[in-house]
Amino acid sequence: MLMGLDFFRRAVELQAKYRRPGMRIVNTLQTNGTLVNDEWGRFFHEHNFLIGLSLDGPKALHDAYRRDGGGAPTFDRVMRGLALLQKHAVEYNFLTTVHTANVEHPLDVYRFFRDEVGAQFVQFIPIVKQDDGAGVSEHSVAGEQYGRFLIAVFDEWVRRDVGRVYVQIFDVALAAWLGERPGLCVFEPVCGLGMAMEHNGDLYACDHFVEPGHKLGNILETPIMELVDLERQREFGQAKRTALPRACRECEVRFVCNGGCPKNRLSATPGGERGLNHLCAGYKAFFSHIDRPMKMMVEELRAKRPPANVMMRIAGEDQELQKRFTAARRNDPCPCGSGVKFKRCHGRRG
Repeated sequence: MLMGLDFFRRAVELQAKYRRPGMRIVNTLQTNGTLVNDEWGRFFHEHNFLIGLSLDGPKALHDAYRRDGGGAPTFDRVMRGLALLQKHAVEYNFLTTVHTANVEHPLDVYRFFRDEVGAQFVQFIPIVKQDDGAGVSEHSVAGEQYGRFLIAVFDEWVRRDVGRVYVQIFDVALAAWLGERPGLCVFEPVCGLGMAMEHNGDLYACDHFVEPGHKLGNILETPIMELVDLERQREFGQAKRTALPRACRECEVRFVCNGGCPKNRLSATPGGERGLNHLCAGYKAFFSHIDRPMKMMVEELRAKRPPANVMMRIAGEDQELQKRFTAARRNDPCPCGSGVKFKRCHGRRG
């Protein structure tokens, strides 16, 4: 948005001028919303822009890292921008980074979006940033942390919000359990379609790899279709599959994970093979945890019933389990199936 509104007005004019019959043009814009005003709101509405709004949860969690160039917090300005998008009936969704400040507060984050801002669409984006050494930055989340975050949110969502709140990674998972393509590049078997172009026309293999070694060329010098069709770009995309460590190739959740984004393959397997995703432990825990509810939703869809029926099925199971908890004695095996005595599991007194 720093380019100014006239830049975007000119962009949509050029779209209209060069649009061919049958061509559909979709405009999206990612922003923290701090520069949104009434004029921007009217423009977004008029031209059907989809706005991705960066918001990391309640004020304290958002402001931990979302500060402006002067170090000032941005939460209040983001919320003002959100109110203006709503005022002008602009379509939007939320993009939430999961970092060290909010990863241990999954339900605070999720309930803020559901209950306080009325979110319908939320994406959770884990922060994994390589530092100058061999590890990751202090703001990055560990795989286990991210897995616990997703599990906590899912367990609440699957009991009360299916069909009302759409969480991107849950939709991706359901597609995979249905046997369809995930529809999100980080979980596709191969990549290479999400190229990035800089303001000067430089084209790069991926928006996660805007670096000299992955520069394809410049569209002012070479037609874009020639750059897209370069052999090394195809090899870049295929490497996502061919470079998988053996542990990934044999993993039971590979059908949905596919090794995750190559930019996060910073770790080694227990056997020492490089190329393991930094988030592997979290992905494996999360996708294993949701297997049964996902299968329930698949059953409902294939029977031409709404997947939201999973909430009633799980509610019935929860009620039955609660009865078994009530009847359990201290030294009985815990009814949850953990294999631990009840007194050391769900029978513990807080």
